[in-house]
Amino acid sequence: MKAAWRIAAIAVLVLVLAGVPWYGSDVLIQFGINTLLLAVLAQGWNIIGGYAGYASFGNSVFYGLGSYGVAIAMVQWNLPFGVGLVFGVVLAVVFAVVLGLPVLRLRGHYFAIATLALSQVMTAIVSNLEIAGRNIGLVLPPLNNDRLFYELSLGLLVITTASILWLSRSRFGFGLIAIRENEEAAAVMGVNTTLYKVLAFALSGVFSALAGGIHAYWITFLDPDSAFDISLNVKMIIMAVFGGPGTVLGPVVGAFSLSAVSEVLSSTITSFAGLFFGAVVVAAVVLMPRGLADWLRHVRRSGWRYFIDNLRAHRL
Repeated sequence: MKAAWRIAAIAVLVLVLAGVPWYGSDVLIQFGINTLLLAVLAQGWNIIGGYAGYASFGNSVFYGLGSYGVAIAMVQWNLPFGVGLVFGVVLAVVFAVVLGLPVLRLRGHYFAIATLALSQVMTAIVSNLEIAGRNIGLVLPPLNNDRLFYELSLGLLVITTASILWLSRSRFGFGLIAIRENEEAAAVMGVNTTLYKVLAFALSGVFSALAGGIHAYWITFLDPDSAFDISLNVKMIIMAVFGGPGTVLGPVVGAFSLSAVSEVLSSTITSFAGLFFGAVVVAAVVLMPRGLADWLRHVRRSGWRYFIDNLRAHRL
């Protein structure tokens, strides 16, 4: 019964969000596009970071490859947007498989540092490619249709979240959780850890590349620094961790919540917005180390004790 109510509530929420372009202002629609795409990125990171337990700082590379896939296809080859999306996904998957095999053998901070360097390497490579416009970048043909981009972003988020739901109940998802908890034990139990990690990396890259492709066509301009911006990877990690990594809806809740907080702070106290936003994130990590999703599960039983227990656990 509870599951039916949850499905009904989520369906109503999706319908309400789908109607935003028809009753919301232009500013709200643009904010919605950014927020929905950030939620997709957070969900994409959730696969490799939340379920597999590998803190990847390389998902911004997938985002950039998806962006350049669309840009190159449309500008250099005069192909339609849909073909560009597919091309970007192919680039991301190839990159995930080729680089994932050696990089995913690393663990902990070694893996994080290695993936952090990938963005810088890709920025340098793309900056010297004529087909990618070198340092100047590429200008895509404009399409002034924010409603279309909003619905595309919402549809992608629904598909991504549905995929996470499937993953959380599948043998593949259980294998990733086993890797996160104890990789050696998972291997002893018969889990092909290398295959599972590469597949998770590739699936994460697919959704990140699709988000990048939609965003590139929406803003109509692309250059290496913005396409492979490491700060975007930091945002998706923060949003996933804030909402609850390794959960189905946690990253979505985190993306919506933090985007709203950031927007309010930027519009009211612009000079200190970054400081306050950082304080909010730090407080959330200390008080809710497993994210909003975990707090919501325990709020009825423990109430305020949940925060007190976490403070004691951090010895504050």
